[in-house]
Amino acid sequence: MATMNFSIPDDVKEAFNIAYQGQNKSAVIAELMREAVERAQRKQRSRDAIASIVERRKHAPAITEAEFRAAREEGRP
Repeated sequence: MATMNFSIPDDVKEAFNIAYQGQNKSAVIAELMREAVERAQRKQRSRDAIASIVERRKHAPAITEAEFRAAREEGRP
C-alpha cells in the first residue's frame, strides 16, 4: 500500500477529525479518493461525449426549419 502526504488547512483537518472520529481515517480517505477519481472520470467521459457530438454535428446534413417541422409532424401520431 502506498503512502501520500498532503498539506491541508487546519480547519479542514479539525472538521474531518470530528466528522470521522473513531473511524479508520486511512480507509475513509481512500474511499473519498476513489469517489473523487470516479467523479473525475465521469466528467472526462462527459466532455469526450460532448466533443464527439459536436464533431459529428459538423458533418451532419443541414436541413431547413421547414424540413425539420415537416419531419416532426410526420412522426406524430
